[in-house]
Amino acid sequence: MEDMKGQLIDMFFSEGAILFGRFVLTSGKESDYYINVKKLSTNPRALRIIARLMAERTKAFGIEFDRIAGPELGAVPIATALSLETGKPLVIVRKKPKEHGTGSQIEGEVKSGERILLVEDVTTTGGSVLRAAKILEKAGAEIAAISVVVDREEGAGERIGEEYRFMPLVTVSELFARRDSAGVKE
Repeated sequence: MEDMKGQLIDMFFSEGAILFGRFVLTSGKESDYYINVKKLSTNPRALRIIARLMAERTKAFGIEFDRIAGPELGAVPIATALSLETGKPLVIVRKKPKEHGTGSQIEGEVKSGERILLVEDVTTTGGSVLRAAKILEKAGAEIAAISVVVDREEGAGERIGEEYRFMPLVTVSELFARRDSAGVKE
């Protein structure tokens, strides 16, 4: 598992998935770097590694779940790959209810009492993934854990950890430690 994690960390740099400059994040915070997990999740090799790491971590921690869910947009390919890796059904959580058809905010079936592994690409404060968790709980689901590709270590871990098991694959500290030890330039 550590070898795959190292490969994933290396891919953030080799694939240009970390950008430096001035960025406004979903949380509204400003940052001098941007972690673009979408760039990796559109690469089949990287996406396969992410799904395998998430599947192995849930197994290692004994987390049992019935379905996998991801909020749109960044988590959808990750949740889909993990669904294929584990054979568990997929659920997509919309940012807001559809304005047509059923008006649903959830795509896929959620049965009362089912345990859901909720996945996300990047967390800063955790607001987006926590909103998705509440939507799923309102539909009757239980959140087994929240797994993210990268935790920026800006409060999400503590905030999510107050209510749910939080499992980042990689922290921003690990990314930058690898960058610094390898002499990667910004």
